[in-house]
Amino acid sequence: MEEKRLVERSKNGDEEAFGVLVKKYKTKVFNLAYSFTRDRETADDLTQEVFIKVYYALEKFKFQSGFGTWLYRIAVNHFKDYLRKHAKERHVSIDSLGREPSLPEDEFKKKERIQDTADRKKLLYESLRSIPEKHQVILTLRDIQGHSYEEIAGILKLSAGTVDSRLHRARKMLRKKIAPFLSQEGGNHEM
Repeated sequence: MEEKRLVERSKNGDEEAFGVLVKKYKTKVFNLAYSFTRDRETADDLTQEVFIKVYYALEKFKFQSGFGTWLYRIAVNHFKDYLRKHAKERHVSIDSLGREPSLPEDEFKKKERIQDTADRKKLLYESLRSIPEKHQVILTLRDIQGHSYEEIAGILKLSAGTVDSRLHRARKMLRKKIAPFLSQEGGNHEM
């Protein structure tokens, strides 16, 4: 069924139509929440909260943008609110990246490679969380979620030029945060 019709039916109280919309967007909203929180349980809770907000805000949707864009705008704002409220809880020291050898040499090397990858991901996400929120959001939407510049502009209500310049600044900030840790490892790693 066409999405516009599903939205119209949902606005008129058709829970089955709303269920189809939820099914269509649930994974994308969850992945976005997980990109922000890095915690599956929290991402699941936030996803449910977003769809509750969307359900009660449906009457305000006027088809001035696509439903997905409107939904993502609500989701991003909800996630930003969550991150602001829980800022102290999610701050973990980047310096806490360490390992202890306790396996035979071959197994240790294999585990070390896996751990190095996990440590890099952890470093990346911790560094991402340490930059200003507007830059964190734009990097998450573009580089983690893969949204186009036009989609991001619609979600955040920004011009494409602002998206481009903010993304450039955000990437520069992230590189600056990560660079000291990469040079400690003795090389230029691609993340």
